[in-house]
Amino acid sequence: MITDLSKRSYQKELLDRDDIPFRDIQRNMHELDIINTWLGGHAISISGLRHLIPHRDQVSICEIGCGGGDNLRALVRWCRRRHIQVRVIGIDLNIHCIEVAKERWQEGEAEWIHSDYRQVVFGQEKPDIIFSSLFCHHFTDEELVSQLNWMEANAGSGWFINDLHRHFMAYHSIRWLTKWFSASYLVKNDAPLSVLRGFTRQEWRELLQQAGVDNCRIRWKWAFRWLISKSFSVE
Repeated sequence: MITDLSKRSYQKELLDRDDIPFRDIQRNMHELDIINTWLGGHAISISGLRHLIPHRDQVSICEIGCGGGDNLRALVRWCRRRHIQVRVIGIDLNIHCIEVAKERWQEGEAEWIHSDYRQVVFGQEKPDIIFSSLFCHHFTDEELVSQLNWMEANAGSGWFINDLHRHFMAYHSIRWLTKWFSASYLVKNDAPLSVLRGFTRQEWRELLQQAGVDNCRIRWKWAFRWLISKSFSVE
């Protein structure tokens, strides 16, 4: 069967449903952390952060769609190795994910918010950096335009996005990798589908244009990821 990758898929992932047992979500989060570690996902997020805070000795970081906090944990450990004082905020709509993040977190100061990120108002105490990882592909283009505007309005110093490149090699590689090595039916179903819901460079350009967001960097990263970043500082 030939899979059409010419346009984004809008087929919902299993993880988008609200009737998935939490023990299955936990397994899914565990395997995604392994994938992010071994296929460079955490390294890409670190690259996004490093670009936005080149000379900082302290920073506050907010992740939307934080899951169990694994991405934030990777960023905090990177900051600590460089003696950067860091405070984090994690936002997720799934209360179980927030509870897991609270239980696992041993990395210092953190705030966990159970909410749709769109309902969160920071006021004058905006986080320096807002980011998301493997979050954007869950949304429609119209929703993503609103998401970009929200990040622009709520970040103090800048923001970045780490998400998937829709490519036939990425699709078939993750399909076979998860078929043979994953124990999670969510990962086996959703990982290839996530690629089909991913983006091309031109699609990101169009989304940024629709959102009225300029001066962004769009960089391709291994393995088949996009890193989109915006610094509010004059470079």
